[in-house]
Parts: sequence; structure tokens; C-alpha cells
Amino acid sequence: MYNPFNLDGKTILVTGGSSGIGRAVAIECSKMGANVIITGRNFQRLEQTFEQLDPKKNNLQIVADLTNVIDVERIATSIPKIDGLVNNAGVTKVKLVKSIKQRELQDILNVNTIAPIHLTQLLVKMEKFNNNSSIVFTSSLSGIFCVHYGESMYAASKAAVYGFAKAAALDLSTKDIRVNCVNPGVVETSIFDGVLTKVELEEKKKFFPLNRFGQPIDVAPAIIFFLSDASSWITGADLKIDGGYSLK
Repeated sequence: MYNPFNLDGKTILVTGGSSGIGRAVAIECSKMGANVIITGRNFQRLEQTFEQLDPKKNNLQIVADLTNVIDVERIATSIPKIDGLVNNAGVTKVKLVKSIKQRELQDILNVNTIAPIHLTQLLVKMEKFNNNSSIVFTSSLSGIFCVHYGESMYAASKAAVYGFAKAAALDLSTKDIRVNCVNPGVVETSIFDGVLTKVELEEKKKFFPLNRFGQPIDVAPAIIFFLSDASSWITGADLKIDGGYSLK
């Protein structure tokens, strides 16, 4: 049966594959026929994702810290050529501007901005992308379309990724590599653990016309669209996935 979103024969690298959006993307890519490579810092959680991938495919898991240059180089040298890269790993911390600490800011920028840029650069330099490849960055609604109290560090890190993706789309078009972004609103993942209370989350939910936060599975199909041949003439684009939040 014809399916333009089919990923049969493609090899996809997903960072942050141990939980949340990364886990959902890895599992859904596997269902669509891809060979999936996942990375994450926590072996046990990464293994849980790996066990849900199609065992008939050539899957690979790599325990790695993307803020560690040696780990990033190890990923790049140990993987085969790929058809897609999902730069998904991310962290957040809510702090008003006056309370920002340099170490916290550096940690967020390292994970959300510097690590995906470094990994992308290294994979391009080592010619790890096949022809007609696709790179997808998980940016955010925050910092691009809106921002909230205490989100300045997170918003800055995601806005930087968004800007990099736009420029990379132009730069890498000469290498037949497409680059796009998804910009989710609030998605229920572990990234908010210890950041917002249940009361604060319930209050935030009232601002979503669809009356709920997103789930990782709500974001995964959009990423698969950008990885698939269905988006073969799309680069430098961004897609809001926000339950209608930005309509208000």
C-alpha cells in the first residue's frame, strides 16, 4: 500500500531517545520501517526504548552525554550513514532573570543549543548523511512565538536552535540535506518534573483551546513527516504543535 510517510530502508538517529518525545519518535519511526539509532544518558531508560523497537531492523543504542565532546565524537564515528537526524534532547529550568546563575544558563545552553549544533556539524563534516537526508530540530513555542515568566533561559536556548536550523537549511541545501523544526507547546514529559507544580500545570492547561497538554505521540508524527519523502520539497520550515495555544 502506498504510504508517503514510509521510512522503509532509512536509518534515523534520535537524540534524547530514552524518554518523552525522543522515545515516541524512535518507536514510531521503527513502526514506519526505519532502522533506528537512539542516544541518551540513562542506560536503563534507553534500554526500555530499545526493547520497543522492531527487532527485525538494524537498530542501535548508544549511551552518551551530548554535552561531552568525546561522547559526540564517539556517536559520529560509530554509526553508519544515516538518512535522518532528530535533534531532540532538551532540559529546562524556570528562573526569573534576577535569579539566573551562570552555571544554570550554561547547562541549558549546552544541552539545548550547543550539543545539537555540534552533533550536526560533526555528522556533516564526517559525511555521515546519505543523499536526500533530513534533519529535524525540536525547538519550542517558547522563545519563537511566545514566552512566559521564568522561561528566559529556556526560550533563549530554543530560539537559538530555531535560528541555527533556518541558516543550516540554506547552508546544507547544497548537500541535499533538508533542515526543519517542530515547535511544541507544553508536552507532558519528564522535562517539567520539579519545574512546575501540579496546580501550576492545571492553571496553564486552561489556556489551551483543545483543553489538554500535548503528549509525546502528538509530536512524533510531525517529525516523521519531516523525515519522510512526503516533505521532500520542504526545508527551513517550522511547525507549531500547540493545541491551539498561540491562537489566543
